[in-house]
Amino acid sequence: MRFGSFVFSISADPNADHEVIAQTLREIEIAEEVGFDAVWLTEHHFDGAVAYADPVVFGAAVAVRTKRVLIGFAVVEMALHHPVRLAVQTSLLDNLSNGRLIVGTGRGSAFNEYEYIGFGITLEQGREMLDEAEELLVKAWTGEDVVHKGRFWDLSFPGLRPRPYQKPHPPIVRACISEESMVEMGQAGRPVLIGVQTLETLRHRFGRYREALEGSGLSESQVESTLDQTWSQRGLFVCDSDQEGLEVAEAGLARYKAHLLDARVRFNPGGAPPPPPGTPPPASEIVEHAFLAGTPTTVAGKLEELRDTGVRNMLLNPNVGQIPAEQVEKSLRLFGEKVLPRFRDD
Repeated sequence: MRFGSFVFSISADPNADHEVIAQTLREIEIAEEVGFDAVWLTEHHFDGAVAYADPVVFGAAVAVRTKRVLIGFAVVEMALHHPVRLAVQTSLLDNLSNGRLIVGTGRGSAFNEYEYIGFGITLEQGREMLDEAEELLVKAWTGEDVVHKGRFWDLSFPGLRPRPYQKPHPPIVRACISEESMVEMGQAGRPVLIGVQTLETLRHRFGRYREALEGSGLSESQVESTLDQTWSQRGLFVCDSDQEGLEVAEAGLARYKAHLLDARVRFNPGGAPPPPPGTPPPASEIVEHAFLAGTPTTVAGKLEELRDTGVRNMLLNPNVGQIPAEQVEKSLRLFGEKVLPRFRDD
């Protein structure tokens, strides 16, 4: 298995953003030091859900502060970026990082309408633009004398400078919320990013995804390569006792949920409508499913369960809901020393 640090750094106080950003960079340095394979940056605006807000600009700082880890987006909100401008920025970042970039794409949040409004578009437009935006992104990375006439963009230019460091371009992975989206990406032969799901849901979806990949016309080795580029998500807190792990995870998850809900209530034009009666909470809001928390032995056991469902790579958020910095560092170091080596011979 490979492990990536999912860098989702909430800042509850606007006056603390600078401090949180600096702390986040330090967490990334520790993640590389203890053996993580990647760091994954996300994008959210106006609400402090992610202190650094812009993964592309922040990614340049990460490229300078690190030497080895892959730098992924999980995800860049495609609806908020002009694809050619994004192609220029990501090509430069790929050069600055000597080819360590992975571009994770998605239309953006399904809940934060205020983010779209702030950039002058709608949720519906964001959904409709995604496929064309990806097409234009790849065309800009790889083409010469580029001409594009689509529904959303009509443009031409002689060619991108600088070209991406990776040839033909950085790998692209698509974030998939629904089972249908995951199957669709499998039919297209593409790797995916998967949010928090139960073990049973992961097992079922990976089964359908593999079937879709095998039916897509890919060779057996290409199917395996695509599965090797697919990542699943959990929170992470490694400590000296399972009880401490549960307490820290529950408190962090509660702060995380409260922060996101408060922003949606305050900033969305219609607030945050309640789910239909009888709707169970999503797996991402239940500690048992959302977290790997406890002693190194406990966390390793949970990772083995995930591996058995078909998961090969993990996005692990070591700081869900502003866990104190000293606890995050201890957790990362315990993971690197006591958990990660168990999975290096897989």
